[in-house]
Amino acid sequence: MTALLEVNDLRAQYGAVRVLHGMSFSLAEGDVTALLGSNGAGKTTTLRAICNSVAHTGDMIFDGVNLRGKTTEAIVKLGIAHVPQGRGTFTRLTVEENLQLGAMVRRDRPGIGSDIDRMYGYFPKLKERRTQQAGTLSGGEQQMLAVARALMLRPRLMLLDEPSFGLAPLVVQALFDILRKINREERVTVLVVEQNAHLALQISRRAYVLETGCIMLEGDADDVANNEEIRKSYLG
Repeated sequence: MTALLEVNDLRAQYGAVRVLHGMSFSLAEGDVTALLGSNGAGKTTTLRAICNSVAHTGDMIFDGVNLRGKTTEAIVKLGIAHVPQGRGTFTRLTVEENLQLGAMVRRDRPGIGSDIDRMYGYFPKLKERRTQQAGTLSGGEQQMLAVARALMLRPRLMLLDEPSFGLAPLVVQALFDILRKINREERVTVLVVEQNAHLALQISRRAYVLETGCIMLEGDADDVANNEEIRKSYLG
């Protein structure tokens, strides 16, 4: 399949502390790819580097465009949406105002209203709470809003950082079912960082396993899920 994003020799650091040590990987267009590893392995930093929100070196080619030196805003305009850990909703704004903000960089104003309705189709709970302040939503509803707001960009690539964090199991399963549907229907390429490796591998076609800023294993998600060493370390 065609690579939408190619990452070559990615290195990143916070001040003098180096976190990523020459990672190289690719994301096939239309795929869901899982990025797994223990806490501190560099998963979140990888997503931040793609968005240019952490100091890094290396080449990242997105649909033929090198992201090196581009601002975060320019990267968003290319069609890369980032849903950070902790959701990051605008708590004092309503659900619908949050969705409108997700489309700020778009120029097709008439399409925004129909896309909001489409998000309400994916997330009916958000429609029920469209005039409610985001800060009053449950944790699961806030996570759904964060994903919906990212989709309002009409992204080609969505970066998800720990979407299941702090959520009840039933809510997590419902959210991942929606993510699978969005990938299938919208053909949005997804890179998901997730501690719940079981669920991440269920919705993914490919997987990379990080250890101290390096890729220690890669392959089809089914093969990674059946790898005995990975099962012991990450799947229990």
